[in-house]
Amino acid sequence: MIQKLFSYFIPVKIFKKKSARSKVIEVTWANGELVLDSENTNYSYGSLQRILRYGLRNIGYKNIIDMNHILLLGVAGGSVIKTLVDEIAYKGKITGVEIDPDMIEIANKYFDLNKIQQLEVVIDDAFEFVLKTKHKYDLIIIDIFEDIKMPNFLFESFFSAHICSLLSNKGFVLFNTMILDETHNIRNRKYVSEINTKLFAAKMLPRIEVHNELIIIEKVV
Repeated sequence: MIQKLFSYFIPVKIFKKKSARSKVIEVTWANGELVLDSENTNYSYGSLQRILRYGLRNIGYKNIIDMNHILLLGVAGGSVIKTLVDEIAYKGKITGVEIDPDMIEIANKYFDLNKIQQLEVVIDDAFEFVLKTKHKYDLIIIDIFEDIKMPNFLFESFFSAHICSLLSNKGFVLFNTMILDETHNIRNRKYVSEINTKLFAAKMLPRIEVHNELIIIEKVV
C-alpha cells in the first residue's frame, strides 16, 4: 500500500471525524503502522501501545496468561487488547468499557476490534460501570483520556476504593496517567500513598515517555 510506504517519511492521515465525546478522532499511517489520535495526543497504537506494553511486562506476561478476566476502562482503538491477544497470547475474557460509540466504530473498521472473539465491548461511562459491575477481575487497565485531560474522578478515593474492591486475589491495576506539570506529579504521589495499605501495594514505574506515568497496584493478600 502506497500510503503505508509514504508513512515512513511523513505521516499520512486517512480518516478524520469530529466526535461529541472525543472532539477530533484521526486515523493515520505513521512509520508503517496505523495509529489512532485525538487532536493533541496518541489514543491507540504508536507510543501508547509501547507504554502499556511496558506496564504489562512489569506485571509479567506469565502472570497475565494465567488470568481469567481482564477489564479495560477506555478502549479507544484497542491497542492494549491487541497486545494481550496477539503478543502475550492471553486466552481469557476481556471486557472493554468505552463511553464513545464513534471510537468503537472506528476501532472495528480500521483495527478489526470486532474480530476478537474473547472481547466484550460495553458502551458505558467507566464510573457508572465500576459501580454496577458484580464481577471480579484479575487485571484492571485504566486508560481514560479526553484528549490530554484526565477526568478528576479517576483520582478520587471513592473511585479508587471501588476499583480495588473489584480485584480478585493477587489481582493488578495498571493505570496510565498523563503528567503535564508539577501538580500532576503531586497528584500521582498522593494517589499512590493513599492506595498503599496492608491489602494493596502501589508504585509508579520509571517513565519511558515524558508525559505518561504508569501506576501499578497489586492486591497483595
